[in-house]
Amino acid sequence: MFSVTENMRAIVYRSYGEPEVLELADVPRPRPLAHEVLVRVEAAGINPPDWKLRRVPYPPDYTEPPLTPGWDVSGVVEEVGEYVGRFKPGDEVFGMLNFPRYAGAYAEYVVARPRQFALKPAGITHVQAAALPMSALTVWQGFTDIADVSPGQRVLVHAAAGGVGHLAVQLAKLRGAYVIGTARAAKHEFVRGLGADEVIDYTAVDFASAVSEVDVVVDIVGGDYPARSLPLIRPGGAFIAVSGVTPADVEAFTAAGVRHGVFVVEPDHAGLAAVAALAAEGSMNVHVDRVFPLAEAAKAHALIESGDFVGKLVLEI
Repeated sequence: MFSVTENMRAIVYRSYGEPEVLELADVPRPRPLAHEVLVRVEAAGINPPDWKLRRVPYPPDYTEPPLTPGWDVSGVVEEVGEYVGRFKPGDEVFGMLNFPRYAGAYAEYVVARPRQFALKPAGITHVQAAALPMSALTVWQGFTDIADVSPGQRVLVHAAAGGVGHLAVQLAKLRGAYVIGTARAAKHEFVRGLGADEVIDYTAVDFASAVSEVDVVVDIVGGDYPARSLPLIRPGGAFIAVSGVTPADVEAFTAAGVRHGVFVVEPDHAGLAAVAALAAEGSMNVHVDRVFPLAEAAKAHALIESGDFVGKLVLEI
């Protein structure tokens, strides 16, 4: 068992604000309780909630800084609590921890309940595995809980070159759907390479006039996208709202008979295992655009806020 005085490196922010508030610091290394595992982190995935909650506190669970961002990790089990039988020291694992509560993934070590991890997919790196959990689980749970995508359906994926979007395109194609993606023109080749049947440049064309008769919409954008997408959805179709909807949107979807959900991804061992199987066989490939060392977390946050990338960004510990 580690002593409470042992430290580790982690990214912390002591106040809310711009990326520059992120700094590398020595903090106490966590100790696993009897029902937890301690994982030595090899890589940490970066997701939009990381920077959004760096700017403002998470309202239902306000916690005073200093805080360490991040939820997605891939690494090696270092120690297990006495009641843990799922993993053993030396196992390579990946997972999304505790979301939406703070998990502190931008660090050399993390602790969490074992069901928040799964064995790392065989044949991919820790960097690739760290890019998967939150984005892939969002798609998996959305297609399971809200829209059971099936062969022959038409699926519209907004922001199809992004972290969630590029995996949604792949999973929809795996399920036999006809997939339409929205993305800037510079990202069209990337989205087509994922298997998209059509790609629309939302900066040049109004997607609402270019698309019709879809069964499922995956929306990562929010704003006016739910209202603009509703007329495109066939009766009985579904809208997966990753970025939320307004009360007026909910009323409109309900009146139109469209299944919808304000979707918040959650830790899910079974979902992680399913994603790991797809990644191991090459059916779901996560694209990592840039890898940053832990000390450059501020640069990584500036880039993810800019949107000037495709797929995912990852910190290598």
